[in-house]
Amino acid sequence: MAAPRMTIPTQLVLQALLEADEAYGAELGGQTRLPSGTVHPILARLEGLDWVVSRWEDIDPSAEGRPARRYYRLTENGRAQARAALDRAARQVQVRPTPRLIRSLS
Repeated sequence: MAAPRMTIPTQLVLQALLEADEAYGAELGGQTRLPSGTVHPILARLEGLDWVVSRWEDIDPSAEGRPARRYYRLTENGRAQARAALDRAARQVQVRPTPRLIRSLS
């Protein structure tokens, strides 16, 4: 199964989804501090990979005074894939001193 690129924004969205049963796009944007134009394309890619499913909130927008929200949640497979991908991404982060830093430490 294909995996999304594990950019920092993708990692933030996956982490937020792992912490919630389900969340709507603006809520995820608030949690991750990412703009809607970043969050929603990530959610669309994750949904295309079957890591995420979505549903529209069942409300009367005129009664609520706002549009219906689209809620997202990880599938069981998506939850497992997200955990594995975040673990791999964390292991790949290595702190290497730059040559300038090494000279200043000498």
